[in-house]
Amino acid sequence: MINMSEKNIINQNFTVAEPASLGLLGLAVAALVLGAADLGLTSGSKSLMIPWILMFGATSQLIACLMEFKRENIFGATVFGIYSMTMYAIALTLFISIFGGEEFVIKHYAFGLIAILIFSIIATMASLMTNKALFSILIAVDLAVIALIPHYLIGTSAFYAGIFLIITSALSFYTAAAILINTMAKKTILPLGSPIWKIK
Repeated sequence: MINMSEKNIINQNFTVAEPASLGLLGLAVAALVLGAADLGLTSGSKSLMIPWILMFGATSQLIACLMEFKRENIFGATVFGIYSMTMYAIALTLFISIFGGEEFVIKHYAFGLIAILIFSIIATMASLMTNKALFSILIAVDLAVIALIPHYLIGTSAFYAGIFLIITSALSFYTAAAILINTMAKKTILPLGSPIWKIK
């Protein structure tokens, strides 16, 4: 049996690896799947999108969120956590509308996206203190959400939202690769860019 002092020693020595690459890869995959659908590159039932949104967009970002809390990184934990819940909400909305026999009131989805946009703008401001790669991802997410809101409110085309989601995916793949490779190499190989807003 482990006594309290031994538990404290274990907790102090317990380290968590950098989780951002996992969360960003999840975002990249989900954004690619969603963007392809908005651009009309895929056909058939949208139910086939649900596993990709749940496993990559939602669950991988949730894992990254929990690990970031352990690392005391409030930015990573909050952003991954909120975007994870967003992906769960998207997947469940698709599931209910396809299999639940419920009439899909599209404007409910739009107001949910407005709430996410408010958070995303706050996160974009905070990302000015991180690096240019994360700032670029959040700008792309902002533009994608902005393009989606009128699509669900008044029925405009989702084409531009699809473009910004594909850009989000590409930027997320690059940033995830940079974090993974740079961390393993213990030096900068793929640059992320310095913070735009430097607090002194």
